[in-house]
Amino acid sequence: MDALTDLDRRIAGCRACPRLVDWREEVARTKRAAFADQTYWGRPVPGFGPPDARLLIVGLAPAAHGGNRTGRMFTGDRSGDVLYQALYDVGLASQPTSVAVDDGLELYGVRVTAPVHCAPPANKPTPGERETCRSWLVAELGLLRPTVRAIVVLGAFGWQATLPALAQAGWSVPRPRPAFGHGAHVVLDGVDARGGLDLFGCFHVSQRNTFTGRLTPVMLRQVLSEAARAASLT
Repeated sequence: MDALTDLDRRIAGCRACPRLVDWREEVARTKRAAFADQTYWGRPVPGFGPPDARLLIVGLAPAAHGGNRTGRMFTGDRSGDVLYQALYDVGLASQPTSVAVDDGLELYGVRVTAPVHCAPPANKPTPGERETCRSWLVAELGLLRPTVRAIVVLGAFGWQATLPALAQAGWSVPRPRPAFGHGAHVVLDGVDARGGLDLFGCFHVSQRNTFTGRLTPVMLRQVLSEAARAASLT
């Protein structure tokens, strides 16, 4: 078992946050009517993508009836529909949809993760839950460090969680910390020969943003394309 696979396995067994454990398991028991015949994952959702990814996408947390149901990040919900369509459009995914773990989707040089691995009530993890989960993100960043060259962070919550994790994983984060914004681009220096990292901000692919036009497909593709170039994927 390689190190990233082992990390994913350990993440899936985490029970560190009682509120999140109770919620994710309650959702998995009660289900949504449309998915009443399905068995929910109901556990922390690990990252998804190759272990030698050059580009990392960091979201917020799994959706109650998306990742918490399917067991894969951004899979089976409308946020995922937007994200994976954009990844496909810029040549980073094998197909434009992500509906189930066995649907054949492959990501090309890209991994998708989150700073909180359990579905939270109202899609809102607490700052304490974010801090408790940080060690998993630090470990994932450490394992990806030999290859990852760019990160796209979706939303301010993810940005606030990712910056301290990057510092702990060995990158030099400026102080004061860079502010989040759509289209933000910061180059972080590495502290060893493995070099720096291009960090990009993007509005989250939530329905609140995509349904109102705050984040359009064109805007998302622009950020992903720029990050892919920084990671030498295109």
